[in-house]
Amino acid sequence: MRTGDFAKWTRRFEDERERRRAQGDPDWEQSATLHPAVWASIQRFQVGEDGDGANLVGKADQAGDADYAQAVRLFVAEEQNHARLLARLLAAGGVPTLTGHWSDTVFVRLRRLLGLRMELLALMIAEVVALRYYRALRDGTDDSLTSDVAGRILSDEQRHVPFHCERLHASLAELPRAMRRPVMALWRLLLLAVSLVVAADHGPALRRLGIGRLRFVADVAASSGAVVSAVLAPHPDAWRARADNIQPTASRPPL
Repeated sequence: MRTGDFAKWTRRFEDERERRRAQGDPDWEQSATLHPAVWASIQRFQVGEDGDGANLVGKADQAGDADYAQAVRLFVAEEQNHARLLARLLAAGGVPTLTGHWSDTVFVRLRRLLGLRMELLALMIAEVVALRYYRALRDGTDDSLTSDVAGRILSDEQRHVPFHCERLHASLAELPRAMRRPVMALWRLLLLAVSLVVAADHGPALRRLGIGRLRFVADVAASSGAVVSAVLAPHPDAWRARADNIQPTASRPPL
């Protein structure tokens, strides 16, 4: 990958950081009222968003592209901001944060055992699942503070996915051509497995947000095609032409 290819991503992250500063935080003076199942779900996602990202940053530094390493640092900062926003949302509802959750512990330990390419593939699973979850959280409640927080996080996640797609496109290009599609086919199977676990673990909350377990899994699986195309395509910016495929309609009845 040519040095400087990710300079545009650094600028995008920096521009978004300035936009957030100008916009300011949500109105934390509002109280938040949600069903206990939804609060429990948000607690678990907050744990998943929290972390210093040191392992990913270290691998990005080793990749030898200063622009990419800086973009990764800005990405990690956005993820840490998600954890902060969710913690403040929980506080607005009088709900404590969790110190940990088994699913996050397993996922983090697995990622740390992998190289950059495989870590990004694992991270992309979490990002794609998060897209559907935060869309449901934004659209599935009448609580204005929750919708605001979820909408802000969702907007970031919609930029994170093409960012990782672009790096994975370059990384998979280093593999023999015959291996690339099988790698992504395996990724889709792993995404399906993780989405099933998430649907089972967060099922009561998802139903409260207007989407049943099966619909959640189906929407995540459907969105994976756009990701695979963006990773394998000669021009990963083609993602923008397929973006609608990863933004399933939120107004479907629960199953």
